[in-house]
Amino acid sequence: MSGGIPVDDSCVSAFQELKSRRDINTVIYRLSDNLETVIPEAKGNLTHDELLKVLPADEPRYVVHDLLFATADGTRQEKIVLISWCPPGTNAEERIAHFSGYSTLRNLLDGVQVHVQATDLSDMEYKALVSQAC
Repeated sequence: MSGGIPVDDSCVSAFQELKSRRDINTVIYRLSDNLETVIPEAKGNLTHDELLKVLPADEPRYVVHDLLFATADGTRQEKIVLISWCPPGTNAEERIAHFSGYSTLRNLLDGVQVHVQATDLSDMEYKALVSQAC
């Protein structure tokens, strides 16, 4: 990947685990402390409310979430969402590195169906995510 922030191999492994198993529905990634690599931070089976609580208010994160929802006609749907979480408190250097890492993740994570850019919690509300997934 020329020009992008490298992604640690364990990031792709965690994504593959989410796709193939049902015991995790969320993987959270972050930039390494030196802002040079995307690394996994946590994975688990989180409710939407739990997901919102673990997002830092002043640091960027990447979230892959297996979103379950029902369409207007009641059909159950499931889509894998890649979320770029970049809150207003993020400094310029982190912001630039974050978007470079997001671009690399988008290219590496095969099977993501929805891409979301979130800058505050309203972008992360369940209804907002579902509306982008439909």
